[in-house]
Amino acid sequence: MRTLISSAFISLDGVVDSPGGEPGYRNSGWTFKDIEFVPEAFEIKGREQEEAGAMLLGRTSYQAFSQVWPDMADFARYKTLPKYVVSTTLTDDDLVSNWGETTILRSLDEVAALKETEGGPIIVHGSAALNQALSDAGLVDRYHLLAFPLLLGAGKRLFSTTDKDAQKLKLVEHEVYSNGLQKQVLDVVR
Repeated sequence: MRTLISSAFISLDGVVDSPGGEPGYRNSGWTFKDIEFVPEAFEIKGREQEEAGAMLLGRTSYQAFSQVWPDMADFARYKTLPKYVVSTTLTDDDLVSNWGETTILRSLDEVAALKETEGGPIIVHGSAALNQALSDAGLVDRYHLLAFPLLLGAGKRLFSTTDKDAQKLKLVEHEVYSNGLQKQVLDVVR
C-alpha cells in the first residue's frame, strides 16, 4: 500500500489558504511576508519531490499550480511524476499539456484504490477541501507540516470541523528554525 502524505504550510491557527500570494485573500503570501527566509527550513520540500511517486491535488489547487509549477525549476521533479486530480467537474480538456501525465479521479474511493497500487508515496499539496475529506475518510497516512509563527484568523483550514473520534498522531521528525518555523512530520496512528 502506498503512503499518502499531506504536505502543508500552516499557520498556528490552522490556516493553509493562499500561502504563496494567490489573489483575493487578505493575508495572501503570508509564508514570505515578514518571515525571514531560512533555507534549511524548506529542506523537506526538496525531499518530498525526490521521494514522491505521485502527486494528488484537488481541482482548485490543480488549476492554480498547473499554471505556474510546470515552468518553475524549483518544482522540476513534479513535472515527471504522475499527477492525479480529484474533481467531479474537470474534464480531460481542462488539463494542461505541459505538466506530464495527469489523471482525473472522481471520488475518494478512487483515491483509496490508487493507494493500493504499486509505487512510492503520494504527496498532496494545497487542496484544503481535499485534505479535509481525505483525513475524514482515514486516507491520510502522514503529515508534513511547516508551521509558521502566525495567527491568520480567516481562511481555509487544513483540518475539518467534523465531529469525529480523536485521531492520534505520532511525531516522527521535528525541528524548530531561527525564524520561528517548526517542521512537524506526523504519522497517523491506526
